[in-house]
Amino acid sequence: MRVVGRSVPRREGLDKARGKARYVDDLRFPGMLHGRTVRTTIPRGELKSVHLDFDTTGFTVVDHRDIPGRNVVALIQDDQPFLVEREIRHAEEPALLLAHEDRETLAAATVRLDCRPAAPVLDPERSTHAFKEVLIEKGDLARGFGEAHLVVEGEYRTGRQEHVYVEPQGVIAVPGDGGVTVYGSLQCPHYVHKALVLLLGLPAQRVRVVQAETGGGFGGKSDPFNHEIVVAKAAAVLGRPCSTSSFWHRGQRTEKARSGTC
Repeated sequence: MRVVGRSVPRREGLDKARGKARYVDDLRFPGMLHGRTVRTTIPRGELKSVHLDFDTTGFTVVDHRDIPGRNVVALIQDDQPFLVEREIRHAEEPALLLAHEDRETLAAATVRLDCRPAAPVLDPERSTHAFKEVLIEKGDLARGFGEAHLVVEGEYRTGRQEHVYVEPQGVIAVPGDGGVTVYGSLQCPHYVHKALVLLLGLPAQRVRVVQAETGGGFGGKSDPFNHEIVVAKAAAVLGRPCSTSSFWHRGQRTEKARSGTC
């Protein structure tokens, strides 16, 4: 009864209030690289080719062919590629991943995606991909509905939401012992672990996922995102830690940076 009915202080609350909490972007490892995601801008179409308009010396470049496991985000259904192979399904879909030891050099790298646009489907009711049906049955449903005093059915529409948290999504991968340890700003480490095991083609015991200090999530950090593969791949290939965050690649979207997209 010391807890029930009482206000319990959050363990990390005081450090966050004092500015002492160390988020992913505050963590540093020796020899750490930085990663960046190159994304499409058209909502639908075909990726024909990729052109690297920069000196690739010192860069790690990852496309779908470099994924050692399966090119799929393992979550509810295996219907979302991690990196574009040919078909572009939505704007901002990850197509290429870059890593370099210097952030400014990484940000200045210009990539051209040669794309063939197609007419997008913007009405979710016409889309074959927008809706998922999850059926959960327990007990005798027919009897339950038959004995119910009232059955309510309806169609409900909600507005859009954007998750706004204290710090953006970020991740650091550290190689070692034939596997990789991933530190991330995330909510569900087991989701990320499942996805990385499939992507990297590693035994489950060789992939470790650690939830770092998280400045909020609200459901926006509950599923895997493509940053994990670039840092994990770069770390595995080069034997060096690698980091990236959504703030970094989005924060560099100047006209110069955008000129390399399709």
